[in-house]
Amino acid sequence: MMLAKSDRRPLAGGLRRAVFLDRDGTINVEKDYLCRPEEFTFIPGAPQAIRALKDAGFLVIVVSNQSGVARGYFGPAEVEALHAHMQSELAPFATAIDAFYYCPHHPLAGVAPYRVDCDCRKGRPGMLLQAAREYGIDLSRSFMIGDKAADIEAGQAAGCTSVLVLTGYGAETALKTNLTPFAICADLGAAAAAILHYPEK
Repeated sequence: MMLAKSDRRPLAGGLRRAVFLDRDGTINVEKDYLCRPEEFTFIPGAPQAIRALKDAGFLVIVVSNQSGVARGYFGPAEVEALHAHMQSELAPFATAIDAFYYCPHHPLAGVAPYRVDCDCRKGRPGMLLQAAREYGIDLSRSFMIGDKAADIEAGQAAGCTSVLVLTGYGAETALKTNLTPFAICADLGAAAAAILHYPEK
């Protein structure tokens, strides 16, 4: 099972380009198993980066592992409430996320129906593939940005160009992984700038 909370838009025709964003540690300050809106804090520059990507014509879609659901720390309603809070916090910047996808599963922790070896948990590409089907996205012309090896793996498995940010767990990931993302950037703002200068396929 894969859960999605989406603000759907009709397609104008043809395949779209998207930037897929990890959530915790990429958009907002990393806090273990974040679920309370009052604990949500943007990483500086993140709202401006989201707006810049959208102004350039990209769909901006959050894809997030939320194993706290499987572990019983919070439920789907809390995840979706936090996403609604994110949208309200982005509104003063005149921007918004186009869609939220999250994986509530864990292969080892928790209980049924969430204790399952699924296809949607990053580093597998299930969430990105679902978004591509539902939003008409050309994955070969799209990007995945995150702070963990699983983000880079999911993006590459989906056929996207992956970017590692050094916020969240990114600095640790850069030291430990043998993956080769397109770029390693200080934060989401720098990643957005790199994408906006990337030659379009």
